[in-house]
Amino acid sequence: MTHDHDLVLRPTPAQTEAALNPPPGRNGGDLVVEALAGLGATTVFGLPGQHALGMFDALRRSDLRYVGLRVENNAGFAADAYGRTTGEAAPLLLSTGPGALTSLAALQEARAASAPVLAISSQVPTAGLGGGRHGYLHELPDQAASFRGVVKSVHTVRTQSQIPSAVAEAWRSALTAPHGPVWVEIPQDVLLARTSLPVVTAVDATPEELAPRVELTAVAADLLSKASRPAVIAGGGVVRSDASGKLRQLAERLNAPVVTTFGGKGAFPWQHPLSLQSWLEDRHTTDFLEDADVLLVVGSGLGELSSNYHTFRPRGRVIQIEADLGKLESNHPALGIHADARLALQALLETVEDRPDGTAATRVREVLDRVRGRIDAQDLTLEQEVLGAVRRALPEDAPSFWDMTILAYWAWSAFDAGAPNTMHSAQGAGGLGYGFPAALGAAAADPTRPVLAVSGDGGALYSIAELATARQYDLNVTWLIVDDGGYGILREYMTDTFGRATATELTRPDYVALAESFGVPGIRTAPGTLEQDLAKALASPGPSVVVLPAVLRMFAPTHLG
Repeated sequence: MTHDHDLVLRPTPAQTEAALNPPPGRNGGDLVVEALAGLGATTVFGLPGQHALGMFDALRRSDLRYVGLRVENNAGFAADAYGRTTGEAAPLLLSTGPGALTSLAALQEARAASAPVLAISSQVPTAGLGGGRHGYLHELPDQAASFRGVVKSVHTVRTQSQIPSAVAEAWRSALTAPHGPVWVEIPQDVLLARTSLPVVTAVDATPEELAPRVELTAVAADLLSKASRPAVIAGGGVVRSDASGKLRQLAERLNAPVVTTFGGKGAFPWQHPLSLQSWLEDRHTTDFLEDADVLLVVGSGLGELSSNYHTFRPRGRVIQIEADLGKLESNHPALGIHADARLALQALLETVEDRPDGTAATRVREVLDRVRGRIDAQDLTLEQEVLGAVRRALPEDAPSFWDMTILAYWAWSAFDAGAPNTMHSAQGAGGLGYGFPAALGAAAADPTRPVLAVSGDGGALYSIAELATARQYDLNVTWLIVDDGGYGILREYMTDTFGRATATELTRPDYVALAESFGVPGIRTAPGTLEQDLAKALASPGPSVVVLPAVLRMFAPTHLG
């Protein structure tokens, strides 16, 4: 009997010729780039280093496009954004020791946000593996150990014949739900040695599908169909699995109000009659969700930010759909469904019954009116005007990337993300410096759309070197820097807690002049002219910088009693 998959394994005449007569001058690095190309990669990010030169030499013999950043952590952020916006695994090429370790913060963010990044690092020569402390340059006793607690999986290569399979296994891991970063390390001598192995022409690394168990979705559908006050919390898993359309269908069939987490921005239409938007840091929203008799949580672990700093106490039945097994019921007892959000929502759509409810939209409006009243009572007109100007200036489908800054904290709750998978921030791990290099990665993925990056002056200083990257590759990124003279949110926290701030004030450069020194156009704006200046910058090809001197304040928290 002949099976279809047997036919796939038979090489074509061209593949046979390439296998029997591989081109001369190839090394272990060629096996890396050939495997990446065979898996479908088109773009790689990274930074060269002495031990990794075999990989980088091989790039010039391949059709892969290389985007080189100036700091390894920024290269990781760029790969993160490429993976988030395309849904593809983003290769990240790094060197050993300091180069590898510098990427850790970016990989932590990718893990927290389920961004598929395929990091491939060099290692000390094979003789130095095993922690023998031979004194090689960049040597660590166990480099892989530094990454095991950060990435999804670690793969150490010791021979050239292991390279294609290790890269394929890592690729599959990165793209299996939940998506995430993975780590491959290859010794310097393995990368540099000449190879007689045949050219890698095709690699199968199809991700595994994480389907829900039918008995669990049957119970969930029954609970939702019979609920009196159902509600939905939609997290980043809905966005990552491209399940926004299915979420909307289910919410409309159930007449269930939907709130999106900060990582799930855009998962549900902002102005939909059932949309509670993203006001999770508001007690009115928390009260509403606690009152639901059946609460469906999709693609969220209900962590600190999504639970109003762990003050959320649901009184009804919780159904949690989550691809990350470790997050299932990690914060609240639930009917836990370990599954990809798209597949689980599809299963619910096939079994749930329509639930008429003429009061749901009215109850949503009442909550949003109470939220609006609370915000309006705090004299925060400037902050709302600035955020509104950004929204009006940004094209509807243009992606935006937000650093950890006060305007971003406002955007988590109050910004209409527009289309799904367009608004991204570093709220997964919460590190500084994400916005601008991530925006560069998104611009490399799709040069047809403008991309917005938003940073404070403190976070901007993490990424200044990447102005050179933006100029070198002529990437369509407009960088809005809100300059308040320091770490603004930490200034607020310390003043509120201790009565005064310490170590929050910064000496900073003239950002406009600095941008222009890189050949990047810069402009200093004001709240009244921000919309016009930002829209003009976004409409102009290539990189640009818009600096807004302004001291913004956060709205009052509701989780402190």
